[in-house]
Amino acid sequence: MKTLLLVGLWGSAGMLAAGGGVDALPPGPKDISGAQILSHIKTLASDEFEGRSPGSRSEQLAVKYIVEQFKRGGLKPGNPDGTFIQDVPLIGSTSRVKATFEIKSVAFPVSAANDYVARSPRSQADIIGSKSTIVFAGYGIVAPEFDWDDFKNVDVAGRTVVLLDGEPTSSDDAFFRGETKTYYGTQASKLADAASRGAAAVFIVHDPAATVWSFANLQASFQKEAFELDSRKTGRSQPTVYGWLTLETWRRLCEAAHQNAAYLAANAESKTFSPISLSATARFVVHNNVRRIVSHNVVAQVTGADPARRGEVVIYTAPWVHQGRDVTLRGDQSHNGAIDNAAGVAQLLEIARAFAACPTPPRRSMLFIATAADGQSCLGARYYTEHPFFPLSRTLADINLDSSNLWGRTQDVINLGSGLTSLDEVLAEAAATQQRKFSPFTFDHGSDFFLSDPVEFAKAGIPSVFPSAGSKYRDKPAGYGDRKWTEYRAKYHHQVADEVQPDWDMSGAVEDAQWLWLTGFKVAQADSFPDWKKGSGFSRKP
Repeated sequence: MKTLLLVGLWGSAGMLAAGGGVDALPPGPKDISGAQILSHIKTLASDEFEGRSPGSRSEQLAVKYIVEQFKRGGLKPGNPDGTFIQDVPLIGSTSRVKATFEIKSVAFPVSAANDYVARSPRSQADIIGSKSTIVFAGYGIVAPEFDWDDFKNVDVAGRTVVLLDGEPTSSDDAFFRGETKTYYGTQASKLADAASRGAAAVFIVHDPAATVWSFANLQASFQKEAFELDSRKTGRSQPTVYGWLTLETWRRLCEAAHQNAAYLAANAESKTFSPISLSATARFVVHNNVRRIVSHNVVAQVTGADPARRGEVVIYTAPWVHQGRDVTLRGDQSHNGAIDNAAGVAQLLEIARAFAACPTPPRRSMLFIATAADGQSCLGARYYTEHPFFPLSRTLADINLDSSNLWGRTQDVINLGSGLTSLDEVLAEAAATQQRKFSPFTFDHGSDFFLSDPVEFAKAGIPSVFPSAGSKYRDKPAGYGDRKWTEYRAKYHHQVADEVQPDWDMSGAVEDAQWLWLTGFKVAQADSFPDWKKGSGFSRKP
């Protein structure tokens, strides 16, 4: 039986044995309150907060509320300047992109309504692009650990690069982690790699059989204001345009250029693949409505008890931002984002309060970040990793909270980034104190991990987890949890209906918050740092 000794804090009362449960917890986490979590959700997801969009009155309300709750909970400012705020400079843009394709100087008709979606990440109001050759570069992945290079040193500077969605198909767990997703397959990874090689435009082929997102989802997303970190502050290279082509449009384009899309895709499954230039060109005219804003990470801390270790830190993150208001809707226009993600912030606030309430804090410091612009490529988390308050080399882990379990207690727990880090074992040990099992199962083969804040910490070398309650509910019939999550995704996720519901059972949210408090405490007390597992695709930076 494994035990955790809270060294020098509570003596023999600090022994947490497997099966000890909530009664074995010290003051603070034992008092985590379902009523308080619900109160936070009701406030953050209220119509008054108008969906918590960046650069709006609703951001001001959300940031002010979170700062007030950190102060009320007894936490110290997280910014070394003595404030709870980290400014995050952003560029917001709404793009209209006119694409023109030609095959050997003959126009190839495409429609923005049916064939492609596109936007520009650049801050220019109007951009008239030059005609550029279209190059097919397979999956657009360079992964030395898998001996994989889709570019083969082919110069794609100034070209329009077309890529397949996802990553090479494999059932071998040692090759791109088999059926489990890796970061290489994400849009963000593909865009960054192609942009670093000077691509003028980057398009991914939308295959409806390979993704849960419909092309209609993409169309709705690309019509909204998008944000990027202010490139003047980052120096990051960017293409003029990026977007998606429908699979049918790509097939027609290939056929007109005397290529076969299926044959090209099959070749892209091989390590020997090299980019192929089509006898086709693309040109883009962009009209951007651009604004510069400063959004905000809200940061608080509990200073570690050990003078030799308090300069090291364990981080908890939860995004406060959501989708704001949709003024084109009749009736309810606010995307309140109650489960996703006011509930995550609510748990973050209670976990932070619980650490501050402990008679003596853990050895290392604890940092709590309510991040900005999560739905916009995790920009708040990225900005923090580029401008950290603790050295990244002295940052042990990031524990991310997002949506929450509001339907009761579960028998199991999961990690959406399962199999990547040694934190899996810590999560499992902490869950065992609640008689819960850690399941290696993860939603959508782990892809959600790469679409959320922890991936930015992972890219910076920090072991990161995205933990969640499992789907096996106590005292509920088989399949209850799967039905609830399926219903949520269909009826509520990213819709105005994601509001506080009268039938919520807060016992699961409390149990999960206590589980994650104990996980962070164990990491903060440990003699060694967590690390990445072999084949994860990530590693600690020197």
